This record gives sequence, structure tokens and C-alpha cells, in this order.
Amino acid sequence: MEKFITIQGYAAPMPIPNINTDMITPKYMLKWVTKTGLSWGLFREYRIRDDGSENPDFILNQEPWRKARLIVALENFGCGSSREHAPWALYDFGIRSVIATSFADIFYNNCFKNGLLPVVLKPEEVDQVMQEAKAGRQVAVDLPQQKVTLEDGRQFGFEVTEFRKHCLLNGLDDIGLTLQQAPKIDQFEQRQRAVQPWLYDRAPIA
Repeated sequence: MEKFITIQGYAAPMPIPNINTDMITPKYMLKWVTKTGLSWGLFREYRIRDDGSENPDFILNQEPWRKARLIVALENFGCGSSREHAPWALYDFGIRSVIATSFADIFYNNCFKNGLLPVVLKPEEVDQVMQEAKAGRQVAVDLPQQKVTLEDGRQFGFEVTEFRKHCLLNGLDDIGLTLQQAPKIDQFEQRQRAVQPWLYDRAPIA
């Protein structure tokens, strides 16, 4: 998982409440079993017309937001079914942070496990970020300082737990956290092999 330190870029304004996971990744994408290659399906039913052409009215098909690194939305972002494909698709598209007034709990937790930073700001702060995003001005999210910064210098602080902050700063997902304990795991297996060797004996298969 890529480390998250500071992200600066265009923020796609989506002034819509209750953007759910089916909007982010439609159900037919759930057959996909890897985290890569999912950007084609991000907001698929809104980005792409039935004939396969881009919908020019959708924000991620417009300049400069087709290169967006962030999304700015309203309350309850990521509600609906608990599909991990939603943060997978966002990450694969290049989105590294979503700024909103609130998030659905499961989606919020899934973001941290997949390299995305969900940022909760006050409604009046989100409104200011939204206006800057609509104007095509860039937004910066600084995880070490826990600040969102606009081009004119306005800053808004946000909260994140120390554990989640540590994981994002170091690019650690659940597997990465486990591998940090590899020496202890090896020591345990060596001790266990000494006292229970039969667990490691492999009889030939007839």
C-alpha cells in the first residue's frame, strides 16, 4: 500500500448527500477479485453512457477533475452495502482522500485499510472546500499536520486516530501490520517445531 503523507491536487466537487457504494461501484463489479483494474467501474453508471461513451456532464469526465486526487462531498458518503470494491476503485482511479461532513462507518474503516484518507470537516468548512473545488483550485491534505489547506492559505484541522495515522504514513494494511511481526512469528514456529515436530512432518501422498 502506498504511503500517505501529503496529497495536493484537484478535488472533484460532488455536492450530493448519501453517495452510496452502489453509486461508487455497481454490483456487477463485485465479481472482480483483485484491487487493481477497477477504475473503469468507478461511478460507472454516471460516467459512462449506455453506448460506451463518456457522459460529459459527469464531473470526473471534465477538466481538470478527470485528474482529481480528492473528492469533496456532503454527509453520509459511502453508505449502503459494505463492499470493499468502493475504496479499491477510488484508489485505482487515483483518488487518495475524500472530504465530507460524515461517512458511513464500514466505508470509513475500509478506506484506512486500502490507502485512502477519509476527512471529516464541519459543514461550513466543507462548503468552503467545495467552492474552491468547483473553481478548479487545488486542495492539499497534510496527514502529519492533520490539515486541509486551500490555495489562499485557509486551513481546517481534522481528527484521525494515532493507529490509523501510523498505518497510512507507513503504508501498512492488515497484511503489512502482520508482517511487522515476522521475527516473532518465526521464533514461535521454531519453538513449536522443536516441541511438536509432527505438525511439520509431511507424509508422502500416495
